[in-house]
Amino acid sequence: MEAYLIDFGNLLLRWLHVIAAIAWIGESIYFVMLDNSLRPPKAAEDQSKGVFGEMWAVHGGGFYHNQKYASAPAKLPADLHWSFWKAYTTWLSGFGLFLLLYLAKPDFYLINHSSDWAWAASLAGWQANLLALAFLFGGWLVYNELCKRISPDMTRDGLLSIAVAVMMVIVAYLSTQIFSGRAAFLLTGAVMATAMSANVFFWIIPGQRRMVKAMKAGETPDPLDGKRGKQRSVHNTYFTLPVVFLMLSNHYSFTYSHPHAWVIMVLFIFAGALIRQFFVLMHAGRIRPAYPVAGAALILVAIWFAAPSSAPVAESSADTGDARAASEAPASADAAASSASAGSSASAEGQGALARIQPIIEERCTVCHSKNPSHAAFTAAPAGVMFDTRAEIERQMAQIKQVVGSGYMPLGNMTHMTDEERQAIAAWGE
Repeated sequence: MEAYLIDFGNLLLRWLHVIAAIAWIGESIYFVMLDNSLRPPKAAEDQSKGVFGEMWAVHGGGFYHNQKYASAPAKLPADLHWSFWKAYTTWLSGFGLFLLLYLAKPDFYLINHSSDWAWAASLAGWQANLLALAFLFGGWLVYNELCKRISPDMTRDGLLSIAVAVMMVIVAYLSTQIFSGRAAFLLTGAVMATAMSANVFFWIIPGQRRMVKAMKAGETPDPLDGKRGKQRSVHNTYFTLPVVFLMLSNHYSFTYSHPHAWVIMVLFIFAGALIRQFFVLMHAGRIRPAYPVAGAALILVAIWFAAPSSAPVAESSADTGDARAASEAPASADAAASSASAGSSASAEGQGALARIQPIIEERCTVCHSKNPSHAAFTAAPAGVMFDTRAEIERQMAQIKQVVGSGYMPLGNMTHMTDEERQAIAAWGE
């Protein structure tokens, strides 16, 4: 019952996280589009009121007229709309999921037992938890310092962008060396998502509050507050697509089980930023197809880089001779019978291979991947994958070989699968 309640809590928390993220990202993308779509006001009255830009739109059967003031408008309404709870809810629910899944089971999900760094592979659960938290909040501190030191007055944002890109490459590399592949992708995305939420909490909203306070007092707002809020908002919009990818990647083991998974991660981060840049410029009336083309090229490189090796199985001269003979049509009933016998032999050989593999899977895999898992952390088979029968095992042969051969499964090698057993599964069917 306890595992069931934890799973149900996980489901509800994940649902909340997705809903909040959709609301936050959707609103963020809308305002970036609005900001870049503004045109100088045509009415002299609007110009005299300090309107910086305006946009007319039609949606849902009605017309909208949006205006942006470069400075303080003559009067602020009492029901001024603020955008921050969606960002906070997204981060809090995401951190709750991280706490419930990863920090609660660090040995299972967090520790990289096969890390080339011996100290990382031998971490205790509490040490991995502390390191993950330090990684998460340390990423925000480093990013924030880069912003404050490189472009404090928003005059060197280009150089700052390069520095943040280099930082993310370093984060991607370190995360895959220290943590398990799945956790590494999630933590890298969480570093970016934490920076996004912290930008809202520490810079964007406080700056806006100071601007509103000054306007209500009849004072001129500090223009740096607006510029700084714009800077952090721009960073958030470029983080968006990479964060969404990194959060989805834990469903696809080929992304994070690669020996150089950090390269795949970096390629997708940059691809997402490039594709987002296309839409940012498009809303400003500048169509630059080179950006999505470059993004697609990076994704293609990632697909090529992550592809599993498919080395052909070497054939002996006897095998070659048998294959050549088998390719010729039987000339008599005896030849046909011989061909049928060979087919039966191959089938029997396949069944024999499965018979050798099945005990390994039953001992090392069905602890979790069963209709009724015996592992306390699961009330149902993860992803619905079950190996209770020979038919289920045989049907998922390719997937089993891929995840076991890559070292991704069993997670954290919790069932202590040996190298010999991995080699047997890798050679299955060859």
